[in-house]
Amino acid sequence: MRRSNLAVTVLSIALCLFGFAQLAGAQSWPTKPIKFVVPYPPGGGTDVIARIMQEPIGQALGQQIIIDNRGGAGGSIGSDIVAKSAADGYTVLFTLSSHTINPAIFPKLAFDTEKDFLPVSLVASLPQILVANPDFPVKTVKDVIDMAKAKPDSISYASVGNGSPGHLAGAMMAGSAGVSMVHIPYRGGGPAVTDVMAGQVPLLWVSIPAAANFIKAGKLRALAVSTVKRSPIFPDVPTMAELGFKDYEVDSWYAMFVPAKTPQTIIDTLHKATVKALAEPAVKEKLLGQGAEAVGNTPAQLGAIVKSEIVKWKKVAKDATIKAE
Repeated sequence: MRRSNLAVTVLSIALCLFGFAQLAGAQSWPTKPIKFVVPYPPGGGTDVIARIMQEPIGQALGQQIIIDNRGGAGGSIGSDIVAKSAADGYTVLFTLSSHTINPAIFPKLAFDTEKDFLPVSLVASLPQILVANPDFPVKTVKDVIDMAKAKPDSISYASVGNGSPGHLAGAMMAGSAGVSMVHIPYRGGGPAVTDVMAGQVPLLWVSIPAAANFIKAGKLRALAVSTVKRSPIFPDVPTMAELGFKDYEVDSWYAMFVPAKTPQTIIDTLHKATVKALAEPAVKEKLLGQGAEAVGNTPAQLGAIVKSEIVKWKKVAKDATIKAE
């Protein structure tokens, strides 16, 4: 009996020490560089926004932020890496709103979008934009639809990948107009933009940061945006709703998540640093220059968005028969 009691006492002490060690580690966080996993290649919208936030968040935390691009499978490859990483705050997912779309179109993900991550903050939101190669003989969305009606499946559009907001934007456009178009998924906005400018694919639905500079340079032609309001940096580009697409709205947002079981003190510290960075006029100006609006909501608010959007996109995907190709 005494040996049994001694063993229980030793175990209790060990567990307490382990708990104190975890608490001490969380309270002293961060003590080394932090990795932001961006689940898309360099040059795309997610990468652009992450790099805008990289330095100011790092300064607020007193540590270097390292961007690690892990593109593929509509963002799910990089997301899976974070889901399986240590819950110590040193691996953060900086992702796109495809995070809540993927569960609707991929039959089986390697992670659970709700259970394997904890929300930190919504960083920014902005529209998707439909752009065309300048040599493609269309100047309006009506031209696109008329061409698709005349020759079904003859027109293709690119996106940053299966399950991306651009994928849904294109599928909803085709579905609403009653036409058939071919979706070409890429591994990110950078490669997709490059191929559209080269004429490999005529059209692209993509977040504004990936295309803004090329639109301004005349290398891409903007046709429409996916939100109910026009973009502040492209005020002459109409919304899909204005063009007669009823109830058409696809918002893009960028947000940060950490692996499940990450201590709340770490989440609170990272959230505070993010909100501080987003409050800086220079950061707001850089985001606005990309057509993005700074947000910075609470972890609970982001969690509610994730939960509601998973339900929303599952219904949209089912109604429009949208699946990963």
